[in-house]
Amino acid sequence: MLIATLASAGAVDGPAPARQPAAEAPQNEPLEIGFLAFGDSGLHYDYMQTGTPAPTKEAFIAKYRRYWIGNRRDPRDFRPPPAYFHGKLDSFVIASGMQPVASAMQRLCLDFSCAFAVMLGDNIYPSGAEANEDDRHRFRVMFSEPLGDFGSGNLDYRIYTALGNHDWRTSREGAMAQVTFLRDNPPFFMDGNVYRVKPPAAKGQVEIFVIDTTVLLAGETVPLAGLHPDGSEAATGKIESFDPWAKPATTRERNMADWLEESLRGSTARWRFVAAHHPIWSTGGYKFEQARVLRRLLLPALCRHADGYLAGHDHTLELHEDSCAAVLGDESVPLLQIVSGAASKQRGVNTAFRAHQSARYPANRVLFAKGMTWGFAHLQLKGDRAVVSMFSTPNSSSGDAVLEFRHAFTRRSGQLGHALVARE
Repeated sequence: MLIATLASAGAVDGPAPARQPAAEAPQNEPLEIGFLAFGDSGLHYDYMQTGTPAPTKEAFIAKYRRYWIGNRRDPRDFRPPPAYFHGKLDSFVIASGMQPVASAMQRLCLDFSCAFAVMLGDNIYPSGAEANEDDRHRFRVMFSEPLGDFGSGNLDYRIYTALGNHDWRTSREGAMAQVTFLRDNPPFFMDGNVYRVKPPAAKGQVEIFVIDTTVLLAGETVPLAGLHPDGSEAATGKIESFDPWAKPATTRERNMADWLEESLRGSTARWRFVAAHHPIWSTGGYKFEQARVLRRLLLPALCRHADGYLAGHDHTLELHEDSCAAVLGDESVPLLQIVSGAASKQRGVNTAFRAHQSARYPANRVLFAKGMTWGFAHLQLKGDRAVVSMFSTPNSSSGDAVLEFRHAFTRRSGQLGHALVARE
């Protein structure tokens, strides 16, 4: 059973507003603290795109059935997402879970510690900020209205934020306009698109390392993913394209993987979590080539130094373990990955792909995977032990938080100890 306690909210050690840092607790002093992790929250009706119009509910369902089958998912698993009739578009569109998920998270935090939150990218759909006057409205409806009163009454509460691929779609100026807004408007926090921060509510025992996996992938050659009819991986012979403005442009962006390894290695925090948009494992079935590239780039640092990896991108709720055997050998301690990308959009799990992936890659163990739902993750840390809980919220938009799965795990660096150093 999760321990239900209210914790004082956390501060930032970033750019603004300036405050005295909280005192760090001795590392041998157990600390209990909880936080939220959610991603892909930026779907709002003011910025909807329809593609093929669906003037009736039947047309909407048929449209998503074609989409489901076209992505090599088993037709027997099909369940349509919730629909919303958009008057201005004269079409049914996929319903947004932005406000229901925000309400469910706030409701949960009345009973559980939520000292801070981590927002995992694709904060704005469909195409990021525009770096113009319209951003004022966009930022209000996607950030301030659903999330702006999180941590109300706690001046130091922050939502530590990463960028996703949709946040980059307009221009570099648009992506940086979002960074600037989130930097300057609490409770949000961004110290650039690649940064590290210790939430002071954790008194130095937790550090979050935020990376920009869109930029990281844009600097690599990434094959375009495809599936055979049976759900197994298929080579397409094509290369994924990235917007030129998303390619690495700063020193930190060009050296992101090295920066991550050095930062994790030098951290004095008891718990070290890496937050990004793209997962290294997921069950959706068409992002596996991106994940393969990221495993090559990130697993060395994650397996040697991190206690967990937080991602979104696939609009599902998932927990995976990577054995880290490729980096540390067969006796390594598994790395937990949390995929929490269901904060406003729903997507299905590809059951056939999941089975093929598990058979082909024994390093990956799927602990939990649920699609076609809205939801989020909550982590509760106590000393060297932690519990991650995956919550959904109903399609009725009630804002209830429904526990779907709970998993207990132990701080990896505490288990590995000096063995990590010895292997380097």
